Amino acid sequence: MGFRHEVDQAGIFLRLIDLPDAIVMEIITVVMGETLASGSAAVAAAGTQIGVDMADWWQADTAFFELIRDKEVLSRIVADVAGETVAAANAGEKTKTLKRIVRDHLDGADGRAKVERWVPRWLGFPASAYTARGGVGTVAAHAKVEAARTPEPDPDADQEPFAQAA
Repeated sequence: MGFRHEVDQAGIFLRLIDLPDAIVMEIITVVMGETLASGSAAVAAAGTQIGVDMADWWQADTAFFELIRDKEVLSRIVADVAGETVAAANAGEKTKTLKRIVRDHLDGADGRAKVERWVPRWLGFPASAYTARGGVGTVAAHAKVEAARTPEPDPDADQEPFAQAA
């Protein structure tokens, strides 16, 4: 397997060399995208750096609403989509009602103002959460990116120049 694998790689490389740079860049973009793990720090860094707007690529669907079971998060999503007043007025409602309010706003149905291009906070670049509980992978990934951006403190920064020479 090792030898054949190397021959395959060499063949791919030789074919890429013959292609125009613009085509190679398109191929590299797809390959990189396919190798990045969704929700990883690498995706968080790339998405933030290039300014990805997830509203261009995602919209809430039935599966999204079926997967949300956390009432606190859902209440915050209602506030995000319908406003704080609507969220406060419906704070005691069941999740089914809250989901319907969000869906109606996203669709512009049942007399609700249509909300365009909404994505949940955890899908944004940079990602954020609706609660302070933690446990949101994309938020944790963004924190790793920010930690990587922050330079480590220089241990010698507090020493006076030539202090060691004395």
